[in-house]
Amino acid sequence: MLIKKAIIPAAGFGTRSLPITKVIPKEMFPIGVKPAIEYVMEEALASGIEQILIIVSRSKNLIVDYFDHSFELEAFLEKNNKTELLEKLNIPDVQILYTRQPYARGLGDAIRLGKGFVGNDPFAVLLPDDIIVHQSGSGLQELIEVYEKQHRSVIGLTEVDSARLKNYGVIKGEKIDDNLYELFDIIEKPKKNPPSNFAVIGRYVFTPDIMSHLEMQNPGVGGEIQLTDAIKEMLSKDKCYGKVVVGDRYDIGLEADYIKLINKIYHMEK
Repeated sequence: MLIKKAIIPAAGFGTRSLPITKVIPKEMFPIGVKPAIEYVMEEALASGIEQILIIVSRSKNLIVDYFDHSFELEAFLEKNNKTELLEKLNIPDVQILYTRQPYARGLGDAIRLGKGFVGNDPFAVLLPDDIIVHQSGSGLQELIEVYEKQHRSVIGLTEVDSARLKNYGVIKGEKIDDNLYELFDIIEKPKKNPPSNFAVIGRYVFTPDIMSHLEMQNPGVGGEIQLTDAIKEMLSKDKCYGKVVVGDRYDIGLEADYIKLINKIYHMEK
């Protein structure tokens, strides 16, 4: 079955980027003249996604407004013959739905709010903190290609310095192909003895079975419903794969990565 649905969780407080995230969602951080979430949206569309559910919170109305028409602005530009500016206001050619996460209970809780949206279909998850700059194709497309061969869940991976592994979900697995691993275990933010140097990044393709595991989860690290814990539970019953994403990945919650990404996009668009 083709991957046509995706969930973009965008309800968190963005505490790593305070104080600016008190008023501006991190998903709306500008990268050039577009916000971060638009790059993630473009990646989804380039990968064949046709329906997107964005998980927002009460304070994230800017995201909803951004992907909606602004009739007053459009009328103003038309009246003043600024058609070249109208072209910059294109709404993505995809069905966008929204639901609110009432309480900040973690990534796993946000994703399970999409149970009715995904139904019995496989689906993708894209975290807007992570921007992947790909020379050909997209980071999500790499995962979809693995899913189409294996028909099992696939998570995006990157190799991380040992000192930073405590900030990530970390996998234990066996290499079965170039940049492809079969997972045996996964640990959320290991304090010591991480099982590998491969960390989970914000790209996933799941079978709908993940929802039943998310619904059974109790709060884990940080008192939140952890997606990592649901993946760990899923591994006891089904196979899951990890794909080391070839594109350059930037975490916009890290100031250094955010600045590098801005410079990268600037030089690409010159």
